[in-house]
Amino acid sequence: MEPEDVEALIEDGLPNSTADVSRARGEHDDDHLAAEVTSPAFEGETLVDQHQMVYDALGDAMTNEIHALELTTKTPDDA
Repeated sequence: MEPEDVEALIEDGLPNSTADVSRARGEHDDDHLAAEVTSPAFEGETLVDQHQMVYDALGDAMTNEIHALELTTKTPDDA
């Protein structure tokens, strides 16, 4: 799955969010992705809950098309 496709899934699944997705650096560049997601929906949520919100937005792609995702989440105030 291409980084821009993952960005679209996240932004569609988390209203008012922005996602910046790229290939992760390292030995598994082709199948490991890194994502930085900013969303007001993360306000007051634990880190685990924030990550779960992103995984929910990705749906089946998280288990079928994305091998690994290095995830950073933040609120607009953190940006």
